Amino acid sequence: MNRSWWSLSIAVVLAAAGGRGWAQTPITAFQAGDRILLRVEGDSALTDTFTVVAGPALRLPDVGEISLAGVRRTDLEAHLTQQLRRYIKDPVVQARALIRVSVVGEVTRPGFYAVPVDLVLPDALMLAGGATQLARVDRLLILRGSAPLWGGDRLQRAIAHGATLDQLGVQAGDRIQVPGERDPESKWRITGIIVSSLAAVVTIVAVSHR
Repeated sequence: MNRSWWSLSIAVVLAAAGGRGWAQTPITAFQAGDRILLRVEGDSALTDTFTVVAGPALRLPDVGEISLAGVRRTDLEAHLTQQLRRYIKDPVVQARALIRVSVVGEVTRPGFYAVPVDLVLPDALMLAGGATQLARVDRLLILRGSAPLWGGDRLQRAIAHGATLDQLGVQAGDRIQVPGERDPESKWRITGIIVSSLAAVVTIVAVSHR
């Protein structure tokens, strides 16, 4: 996928959706299975990617469990900085919440990805290599199980306003689907080429046997 083509497609969609509001989903709390990319300056044991356990809580070496109950994902860094002050003097903390989602459909590398919740949707799709030339970026869907969470004009307005995955309420296990639609005339053009080619071959064979 050509990055410039992808950017142009997104720009066209955003222009069409601009100027109208969108209803934001309440910001999601942590759940078991989420991952946290943590870096604590000067402490290699606390610099790693950790998985949220039931509680929800973050289990750290030499520290134990830090509760994440009631903590918004956007407040993670401030919360961990405050909690780690009990064990480390003036900790310098960098923390990002990650969720594992699947990106399927018309993208270059469909699959499962651990993505930061503060990414906007187009950037999340770029982790999967971006959309293919068959992608319909105006028909993006976010699904939870078989039920659509976001789609249509509502999702396009959210993208136009720079909504992050967190603001969209995306959770681990959700699916980002990029539909595709082939040119309806293309199969007839291809069929015509094949028929014409076969006719030419038949003619050549017939002539060669005279």
